[in-house]
Amino acid sequence: MRAVVQRVTQARVTIDGTVVGAIGVGFLVLVGVHVDDTPGDAQALASKIVNLRIFDDEEVGMTNDLAAVGGSILLVSQFTLLADTRKGRRPSFVAAARGEQANGLYESVAAHMRALGVHVETGVFGGDMDVELVNRGPVTIVLDTQSQARSDAKG
Repeated sequence: MRAVVQRVTQARVTIDGTVVGAIGVGFLVLVGVHVDDTPGDAQALASKIVNLRIFDDEEVGMTNDLAAVGGSILLVSQFTLLADTRKGRRPSFVAAARGEQANGLYESVAAHMRALGVHVETGVFGGDMDVELVNRGPVTIVLDTQSQARSDAKG
């Protein structure tokens, strides 16, 4: 799974002018599901995101997590995060999981985050959404469970 985590003061998703998910302080998380991802990837990604310490402490810098600031998560599925642009000018999405597999793992990430005590709003899987955010910092972190697995295998 690949995720782009943005620290925000507010974020929302609308479809045809109707707000379907909105948060104040927290993370806007765009998540793409890879064809090789498993339920274990969903659980690991959820835990990593919920526990990221990227909120400022008045004295030290980025030491606080979501719980420390009372933050929420707006989780949005985005298969284009798995784009392969190495050849030509048109991205390939063969690595992106399709339909039922992708939606199941996306929903699993949200469920694991909620189980960890975080308020989670979501976009609409497969929907044509408008995403608005105010990125504080700006702070943006990219996480990839597949890269981590390859890194762990190398030792």
